[in-house]
Amino acid sequence: MEAYSKYKKMDINAFGIKKRPHRIFPRNINITLPTICIILPNLIGGGAERLHVNLAKHWQAQGYSVVFVLMQAKGELIPLLPQEVSLRSLDVERHHQAILPLAAYFREYRPDVVIAAMWSLTSASVLAWLLSGRPGKLFLSDHTQLSVSCLKELRISPIFLKILIRLTYPFASGIIAVSEGVKADLCRLGNFNGKSIKVIYNPTAIGISQCAGISENRRGELWGKGFDYHLLTVGTLKAQKDHETLIKAFAKVGPLLNAKLTILGEGALRPRLEALVDELGLRTRIEMPGFVIDPYPWYQTADLFVLSSEWEGFGNVLVEALECGLPVVSTDCPSGPAEILDFGKYGTLVPVRDVGALAEAIRTKVMEPKKPDTLKERAQFFSVEKIAAEYIAFFRSKNASV
Repeated sequence: MEAYSKYKKMDINAFGIKKRPHRIFPRNINITLPTICIILPNLIGGGAERLHVNLAKHWQAQGYSVVFVLMQAKGELIPLLPQEVSLRSLDVERHHQAILPLAAYFREYRPDVVIAAMWSLTSASVLAWLLSGRPGKLFLSDHTQLSVSCLKELRISPIFLKILIRLTYPFASGIIAVSEGVKADLCRLGNFNGKSIKVIYNPTAIGISQCAGISENRRGELWGKGFDYHLLTVGTLKAQKDHETLIKAFAKVGPLLNAKLTILGEGALRPRLEALVDELGLRTRIEMPGFVIDPYPWYQTADLFVLSSEWEGFGNVLVEALECGLPVVSTDCPSGPAEILDFGKYGTLVPVRDVGALAEAIRTKVMEPKKPDTLKERAQFFSVEKIAAEYIAFFRSKNASV
């Protein structure tokens, strides 16, 4: 870890916070703009992790001092961080184990703004912040339907979830939800009124639409030859993404369309999904390359993007597809896809876990005339520049307290 230096300055910073003595990395020193601390479990290749990397890059380029405090300093996205963005590891495995070392970090380095994401790390961060004397402002950010994900993935009691949220979240300076659906879910869980939570969509459009296209040779390298249509999905191989429904729907239309499906992502369900592919005789038509750090060459060479999730918080991959001008079919799951696609204006929405409806939507959508410019324009509603500015405005707001 690079050495820290101590700099003292008693004044009012850009967020309206009276600055206290604190330490920051020498390479990040800026005495006029505050330090933004982002707290995450790690920087694996998930949507929440990637969006915070996007924010950090933009804020750092704007002159802010940005530091990631991770439970464990691991993940495929770490190499994407600019050298000027600092990284610190708490070296703990469980969220509750982060409370004391995080409190010690807050006391020593006193960041001006803290963003904690992913429950229950959000609640743990509140406890650490309280123990450290509440330095700066603490903002909590939720990225999924907690009532669904905690029950289906973490096997957490809904009662425990509600109690912990209601005991900790009200102390935060502000609460952020990444979609209106996540906000509504959080309001039910925490018994909050709508004004207590700010919706800020994810900063997913990174400017890739301005880049040059992909050559036909590159397209052949990625997809192989002999297919008329190329279908793409991107997501961790886990129950939430419901790749089984997608594979079964593709089995109905893939051979008829002479299409190929590429599933980018890695996860625990790989053996089960590969067995299903073999059972349906689709080994030559479905490819699963695993996680890739840069999925954009696939977006830029596909004919259709399909999201088959049972639930989401936002749906970053839909914006990534739109930014590349790629037509979209998505389940109308809670929550995010309908908001991104403006309730069907920019893509087709189908019921969750409906194999027949998904197959028919794929068949119909892939035949429709393409309107890439319209889709790219929609994606800019979720640009990094726009969303990063919304975060800064919320940090500065005088009514940020819950």
